[in-house]
Amino acid sequence: MTDSADDGGTNHGGKVAVVTGAGSGIGRAVARLLLGSGYRVVLAGRREKELMETAGGNPAALIVPTDVTIPAEVEALFAATTHRFARVDVLFNNAGTFGPTGSVDEITAADWDSTVAVNITGSMLCAAAAVRAMKAQRPQGGRIINNGSISAHSPRPRSAAYTVTKHAITGLTKSIELDGRGFGISCGQIDIGNTATDIMSTLGVGTGALQADGSRRVEPTFPVAEAARVVLLMADMPPSASVGSVLITAAGMPFIGRG
Repeated sequence: MTDSADDGGTNHGGKVAVVTGAGSGIGRAVARLLLGSGYRVVLAGRREKELMETAGGNPAALIVPTDVTIPAEVEALFAATTHRFARVDVLFNNAGTFGPTGSVDEITAADWDSTVAVNITGSMLCAAAAVRAMKAQRPQGGRIINNGSISAHSPRPRSAAYTVTKHAITGLTKSIELDGRGFGISCGQIDIGNTATDIMSTLGVGTGALQADGSRRVEPTFPVAEAARVVLLMADMPPSASVGSVLITAAGMPFIGRG
């Protein structure tokens, strides 16, 4: 557990957000925007160096290296959060992996299990710990924002493991929203298509991503800062409002009419 800087006892007074996968990509963009918007932010991820780069010395940041697939580490993450800030207002459940490339008959059981462990089990563990913290701070409750994917709606070719896990996130989101009603806990999901992050390079979006007809096509992307702005909008909703689902894609990407 690392403070990004000595805050001299200052408590910053803003809402408290936990961001998983905060060392890169969407998680990094969201964490930085939340910090810039007055939130006190707990940055979680496996690599401390990258988390420190995200924090940039901001005294409102708390760095807690965490592997979300390990229950004890998730519990330690939320214990550190409540010890430092006394509450959890928002969880951005973002940590994830694309996993193996292949159709269902080409994926090994080990690769399947590792993808499920991060994308589903890790998200469940973090949500469970957040809900426990939020129930304890009634009547204020809290908000969980799950990072789904455009693949929760329509898959890319050869992405069976990733697509299944992202469909599962939709079920997790709806279940948390339903079960949290009596405790002032809301849950929504952001599904993002083709924001400019490293995973898009892995998929070849900028050079030619595989399409359903077997061809390859250069696809448009949009700045990751725009996706972060949507997460902030969801986080800033008053307790009386909940954004259940948001789909944001690069303009003109092959989603509607994909096939």
